Amino acid sequence: MTAQEMIQIKYSGQISAMNDYINISVQTIGILIAGIIIWRLIARYQIKKQKERFNSNYFKSSFSRHWRK
Repeated sequence: MTAQEMIQIKYSGQISAMNDYINISVQTIGILIAGIIIWRLIARYQIKKQKERFNSNYFKSSFSRHWRK
């Protein structure tokens, strides 16, 4: 939308509907960005927890080390 169209909409009385659309668009983009940030933080936390997990020697047998060969 060009600046001239926005000015025409403002002075024609249709600006109230445009404000609602702009507010909904800004909220949608904000929620999307916040969701991506939270998703990345949770992924980073889970990777960190996997690295700290206790490794058992139960499954480290000679068979399990060479089963793909």
